[in-house]
Amino acid sequence: MAAVEDSITTIVRLLETNMRLVKDDGSVGKVYVSEGWYDRELLKSYDAQVTVLLGESVDRKIGISGKKRLTIDSPRVNVWVLEKPDAEESGRSIRKKMRMEIKRIIREKRTKPNITKYTFWNLGTASKTHKAFEAASTGELIPSDESWSEISGAGYNKIWYSDDDRHSKSVNVSLQYASLLFKFKTTVKPSVLTELELNFEGYGTSPGGNGVSIKVWNFTSQAWENAEVGTGSGDEKITITLSSSLADYVGADGYIYLLARTTNTSDGITEAVVYCDYVDCIITVLGIKYVDVVSHNDKDQVDVKPVIWRTEFLLKTWLFENVTVT
Repeated sequence: MAAVEDSITTIVRLLETNMRLVKDDGSVGKVYVSEGWYDRELLKSYDAQVTVLLGESVDRKIGISGKKRLTIDSPRVNVWVLEKPDAEESGRSIRKKMRMEIKRIIREKRTKPNITKYTFWNLGTASKTHKAFEAASTGELIPSDESWSEISGAGYNKIWYSDDDRHSKSVNVSLQYASLLFKFKTTVKPSVLTELELNFEGYGTSPGGNGVSIKVWNFTSQAWENAEVGTGSGDEKITITLSSSLADYVGADGYIYLLARTTNTSDGITEAVVYCDYVDCIITVLGIKYVDVVSHNDKDQVDVKPVIWRTEFLLKTWLFENVTVT
């Protein structure tokens, strides 16, 4: 039987990758999402912590044969916010925003909690997860090639959204391509992956004709594979979708690599330029396919100093499995 991802692992990733805490001053808040209970020391350097624990799990047989089963889990999600005397925004205000944010995420992802979209939103050169690089070369550089250089902070800002504000790399050396490398970090175990989708929005220009080619790195064959090509002179979405041998495309360190380069080279007179407006990586795992909020209530700890603002959510998840009966 195929490996199935634990519901708590899925919920942690769902909240972690979709959380958008915007503070009153317009800055993006720091939120730590994990399994287990809160860490008082950790909260001193974060605006909020979200913890996920399993409250109860019920396994039901569907039909007389028992070949189909339904697992209903009841995760408990807690929001923890520490009141900080020197903070510009109160802990109660941040907790309210966190409450609304969790409701938003569950509402939007109710029927697809097992699908995760990784983007470069709010990331820059200090990122510890996804990274973006650029280079000019006569061929397709491997991910570890020293010729790659990280794009600037301003470059990262340009690939946060699909908004016609593009990062570009140009080259005017004969027979050289302009290339971009995108490095996505995932904590998903390859054994539970069922689909991998990579999307690039942009285009390429060169004296030999318009076009941008994208490929994904295969760690087993040590080569760029599954090429897809765009031919426009303006933004177009180019997609690579994989549904088999997915472990070959996820490194031991959890990285997935996407290459985007001009389809044609510079002639030494006219530049070859690759433009990127937006890029993402979407993974689908075998696991829960439904999640909803059952209830939530505040459990503030006002008798301690500093005050801890806490809200607990009770969720419900569904997992249907086909079981081999011997």
